[in-house]
Amino acid sequence: MFIGFGTLANVVTVLVGSSLGLWIGSRFPERTQRTVVDALGLITLLLGALSAADVLSPALREAVGSSAPVLVVLGALLIGGVIGSLLDLEGRLDAFGHWVRRRLVRGADPGAHVVTDPPAGDGSGRPDAAGRFVNGFVSASLLFCVGPLTVLGALTEGLGRGPDQLLVKAVLDGFSAIAFAASLGAGVMASAGMVLVVQGLLTAVGWAVGDILPEPHLMALSAVGGLILVGLGLRILNARKVPVVDLLPALVIAPALVELVAVLR
Repeated sequence: MFIGFGTLANVVTVLVGSSLGLWIGSRFPERTQRTVVDALGLITLLLGALSAADVLSPALREAVGSSAPVLVVLGALLIGGVIGSLLDLEGRLDAFGHWVRRRLVRGADPGAHVVTDPPAGDGSGRPDAAGRFVNGFVSASLLFCVGPLTVLGALTEGLGRGPDQLLVKAVLDGFSAIAFAASLGAGVMASAGMVLVVQGLLTAVGWAVGDILPEPHLMALSAVGGLILVGLGLRILNARKVPVVDLLPALVIAPALVELVAVLR
């Protein structure tokens, strides 16, 4: 298989899953659709918790000390969150999702209100068209692009070690896309473009620079990514509006902090 096959397979499963979800969604009552989204929120919490457990990795503990892994993850989230909020990444991604909708949906209202959380609505309990599209696009893009399989799988394939991890992710994303599109609409299908861009770039990085991150650095990145997924799960469940997009810079800060602590020890 050629390098990039895993990402292309992932894009196809998202498109196929979204198409099935749009077809099935019109046949489900709103209560059933909400239940499906809640189930996805719980699964997202589970995936996030499993990834966050990498903070206990022996390799990470050996690199930074037995008491430092949690502090590294905490520092990455705090520093990354400050950077993301100052750059207003949350608002920028919202605006990008709105821009995508105007380009893809005929008759879209340029001034329509943009909302990033699944329960958004117009006061009647039903989300407006723009908010629903952006909800689907943002939520699905984060779910498909933030997890550790995205980074590890794309880098591994770029290094020439095969697309196995991304093929597993492709299957998971396909089933998730069915459920998301059934409730959140066509915005989920647009997220396939984000999967192509994000995973394609990471694959290219792996191909160009080789194995750039040792295992301790990857474990820290995975733990931070897992906590961001937990935040996304809370948003999907409407439990709390965690600014998950603003936290994304923590994925870069975490490996840097591991390197810094390892050098200073």
